[in-house]
Amino acid sequence: MHILTGIIVGVLLTVSFCKIPQAIGADWEKNLPFTPQQLAIIKQIKLALQTYQVDGDKKGKIDDTKMYYGALKGLVESLGDPYTRFVDPKTLTEENVEMEGEYGGLGMYMASRDGRTIVIAPMEGTPADRAGIKPLDEIIKVDETNVMGKDSDEVVKMLRGPAGKAVTVMIRRKNVNKLIPVKMVREVIKIKTVRLEMLKDNIAYIKLNHFNLKTDQELQAAMKLAASKNAKGIIVDLRNNPGGLLDVCVDVTSQFVPKGMVVGMKGRFDKANDVLSVKEGRATKLPLVVLVNEGSASASEIFAGAVKDHKRGTIVGSKTFGKGSVQTLFNLPDGSGMYITIARYYTPSGFVLDHKGLQPDIKVDGYPTKNKKDDKQLQKAISVLREKMGAKK
Repeated sequence: MHILTGIIVGVLLTVSFCKIPQAIGADWEKNLPFTPQQLAIIKQIKLALQTYQVDGDKKGKIDDTKMYYGALKGLVESLGDPYTRFVDPKTLTEENVEMEGEYGGLGMYMASRDGRTIVIAPMEGTPADRAGIKPLDEIIKVDETNVMGKDSDEVVKMLRGPAGKAVTVMIRRKNVNKLIPVKMVREVIKIKTVRLEMLKDNIAYIKLNHFNLKTDQELQAAMKLAASKNAKGIIVDLRNNPGGLLDVCVDVTSQFVPKGMVVGMKGRFDKANDVLSVKEGRATKLPLVVLVNEGSASASEIFAGAVKDHKRGTIVGSKTFGKGSVQTLFNLPDGSGMYITIARYYTPSGFVLDHKGLQPDIKVDGYPTKNKKDDKQLQKAISVLREKMGAKK
């Protein structure tokens, strides 16, 4: 069973573990969300559109299927939860294709916040990363279309497209007075989750980009390689990591935290209430520093929270994104589906991450740079780790 820890543009991977009660039976009408009068008004609206809307007589303009799915989407959106969403069959199929790990796009993760489309993080080595897109950038326009007020699904569809085709995105950035145009060329996005680099003083720098099905295995390989190079300490860089799969996060955490709770979930029914613990016997004993920023979300926050609460390592950087809720996919009979928020996460100390974010042990402003010497957060992490390595001697 895989539970999605974050709504991420580019990769959506989850399965449902709950059954939806069937809307059938002698008294099924009692469970409808509308009164007979409200249903009559819905029918009246459709007839008025067919009769009076200026283009209502054109073929395909009044589409019963589009109206039906639009109504379902509106029902779900009425909750005001950007992570609880309805997806029609075509959209759900497209998202399932993305689970294969390749698609034509720009390579950035996004979320809806207060009616705005916010970048959680660009993926390393993608068009968005190379173009300088940053966490918390707000997308205002895609080409000539204003996207303010649109939900993230619509924006994703606009950004997605054939590899090789250009798109211009207008973004609003904090502390910048004018909108910034960013032109990018779509390409096939391939997600590489783990990258190892050995730094001076036998420091293993591990960049963790995402928590997907390959991450734990790739991390194990990176850890073995680091050990063969006589690593004396580890920096795990979770900056701009938007999350991923919960069970993978537990596996990854188990490679650093020797025992105890990783994360708890609290919801309204039994299966949404759980406590997940590390798989003992896998953890390295090497000194550890974890880097986070405002682009670290969901599974990244769970990992960092477990490391912090168990005092296994030091968290360096800036406050994380604050995405701490659990979504599961409910498949519907017509091929559509709903992602529903069923629970919220809490760290071993009981801290609820959602809408709050995790504060680092050592706050350092900055952002990842290509030149590591200019990366203030990384340099601080190296300094802290050297102290830990020295103390261990």
